[in-house]
Amino acid sequence: MRWESIDFEANSITIEHTVTQALVDGKKILVADDTTKSKASFRTLPLVPGFRAKLLAMKEEQERNRKLCGKSYNKVEGQYIYTDALGNRIKPAYLTDAFPEFLVRNGFRRLRFHDLRHSCASLLLANGVPLKQIQEWLGHSDFAITANTYAHLEFNSKLASAQAMTWIDKTALGAGAEKGNFQLATGEATGPITEPLSPPPSP
Repeated sequence: MRWESIDFEANSITIEHTVTQALVDGKKILVADDTTKSKASFRTLPLVPGFRAKLLAMKEEQERNRKLCGKSYNKVEGQYIYTDALGNRIKPAYLTDAFPEFLVRNGFRRLRFHDLRHSCASLLLANGVPLKQIQEWLGHSDFAITANTYAHLEFNSKLASAQAMTWIDKTALGAGAEKGNFQLATGEATGPITEPLSPPPSP
């Protein structure tokens, strides 16, 4: 991702550029392109405040490195967000390769780096974010992909909601229902319902 994809004034981030590693004539090369995996992958998202602060700190650090290194700084690759102190772009496979060591060093269970996408989606769903919006965040080309992947979590959230509504049993309404007595919206009490309700007369 390049700095030009971040709009700090509008607080937005645009996914519009990819860097992939390819094997050509037995050699690994990096291919940079202004395309994404699919049309849905090309998207603009709000910039989360915590990420914004981190990105600004990284940008300041890069500017310091640029001044310190002078002509030795890689100005071409320095347009990217993730670079080393000399402005050289971090290889795409770095995070995937370094992630297992990070987990071991911090005592976490084994996890694939890609699984963080699923963790993010699960947390969003648990906090009431609709599946359609989660699809946009993840960049899925088809809503069915998101729905099929996380449908079981959505059902679990519905179960949790249903269980949360058990508080009604502790109210006067719940107590009245157990006895067969109900309170109408008019405030008039009725006795137990012993006959089925008749349908309203036809107009």
